[in-house]
Amino acid sequence: MTLDAVAAAYRLKMDDQAHQDTLNADRPEDARITVWKPTWIPVVAVGPADSTSGLYLDAATGYLGRWSRYNEAPGEELDTLVTYLEEAADMLEAPALATRDKPGLIGGTLVWLSSIDPAQEDRWQPLTG
Repeated sequence: MTLDAVAAAYRLKMDDQAHQDTLNADRPEDARITVWKPTWIPVVAVGPADSTSGLYLDAATGYLGRWSRYNEAPGEELDTLVTYLEEAADMLEAPALATRDKPGLIGGTLVWLSSIDPAQEDRWQPLTG
């Protein structure tokens, strides 16, 4: 994500939380909804022009979390940002050994296979290395 995209996604999510906080005022403590915390910083979006879901860094814990427009419950425990970036670098250096996702190119742009539209799969070229 570009810095502008990070700032825009953060503002949008904080606005969503402000709306929830208004609704939470009428809810019992155990029924209040948190969609975004001030310590969550978006770092990875599903695509360059699609910030409907992605990963955020929880600055309070150092761990990554997932966000999406559907506010699904968190899945598996995610890595720290350092671990995530180290694994991404490893996948770029040795794409054949990638376990989580496969890096490749579409029109000279680095993309991850899981994030592309199935209609574009024929344009995706795996990295070799």
